[in-house]
Amino acid sequence: MIVGGGFAGLNAAQALRRAPVQITLVDRRNFHLFQPLLYQVATGGLSPANIAAPLRGILRRQRNVQVLLGEVVDFDPAARTVILNDGQLEYDMLLVAAGVQPSYFGKEEWEPLAPGLKTIEDATEIRRRIFVAFEAAERETDPEKRKALLTFVIVGGGPTGVELAGALAEIARYTLRREFRTIDPAEAKLVLVEMADSILGTFPEPLRQKATQSLERLGVTVRTKTSVAEIQPGEVVLRTADGARSVLPARTVLWSAGVKATPLAERLAERTGAERDKAGRIVIQPDLSIQGRPEIMVLGDMSHCRGAEGKPLPGLAPVAIQQGRYAARAIRQRLRGQKPPPFRYRDLGIMATIGRSAAVAVLWGWKLSGFVAWVLWLFIHLMQLVMFQNRLLVFVQWAFLYFTFNRSARLITGGGGGKAEAQESPPKPPQS
Repeated sequence: MIVGGGFAGLNAAQALRRAPVQITLVDRRNFHLFQPLLYQVATGGLSPANIAAPLRGILRRQRNVQVLLGEVVDFDPAARTVILNDGQLEYDMLLVAAGVQPSYFGKEEWEPLAPGLKTIEDATEIRRRIFVAFEAAERETDPEKRKALLTFVIVGGGPTGVELAGALAEIARYTLRREFRTIDPAEAKLVLVEMADSILGTFPEPLRQKATQSLERLGVTVRTKTSVAEIQPGEVVLRTADGARSVLPARTVLWSAGVKATPLAERLAERTGAERDKAGRIVIQPDLSIQGRPEIMVLGDMSHCRGAEGKPLPGLAPVAIQQGRYAARAIRQRLRGQKPPPFRYRDLGIMATIGRSAAVAVLWGWKLSGFVAWVLWLFIHLMQLVMFQNRLLVFVQWAFLYFTFNRSARLITGGGGGKAEAQESPPKPPQS
């Protein structure tokens, strides 16, 4: 049984295509989501359907897979049973790949004010808040309130934060140009806040500097060595490394500062006695199984898996994909009575795009930036989309965006879209 149809779960199922096994794939959503492009949905560049594909459609020709829509809430390892919110399922071998959720480091009350970006709903909510802010500013007569409406704060300088900041800058500078009569969208203030010494901390120093320069050319203010002390409706309190505080009036705050495991990881750890790290991820053995439970493997972002240097592997799609494929190989080897070798991650590189014709990348040991890195980013992400139809649609959308700067999916949905709504958005329902 596989819990979760993300990169790890889906690749494990597909790699077991010809194995003599019967697979049950359970997910609370009926689709596989290409999370690396979620920020483009959040900024109106792509529609949700462009980066998601129905799991049944992907696996329709794989006769040894049954896809079930259901929410896993608990486990009974002794009985080898997975507990759903409306039933239970038995398993012989269990692969758990349920992903992660945004971490607010104990400040959960910030979530309604600063949404993270992990789901389709997150992306459409962020899109709504971004474009409602511009609409509300068009009607606002108070200069100070208008300034707050046109101030956007992105918390977290990792790839997601950098990509969001770059896309937002292009929206303000190019996409919305000449569409408003009272305001100039290019006057929007974009602030990227990062607690560390620089953004994109996993990249080499020269690429970090180039990414910072690219953002600044787009009009983004990059504030490093700065953390968020408080978030209130309409303002953010920032704190520098020396303890100095400043209040920044801002109606739109977006969160990309960290992640933590879902409550399902806690349930699994409680039932199996597995160790968890500070982020709640389950510490696994070299063969991706839980200690003392060889029949349970934990994959993807919810696993704490150490690499060759002893450091935890990052929560990236390539890691989850390779773990899913390894799990499938390990199952086939166990069926033959063989002991699988330890998992070894092959690091092919990391990438981040800053905006039109600008990106940074480390691929196969090569450090790349600018247009070449951007083209490679486009090609690699395009080819990683699961279905050909999605690849074609995204390619057409990207070509249209490149030549026109027009983001065709900038729709305001999920609310009235009025002025009051932009000033204080309703809280989001909790996510399990």
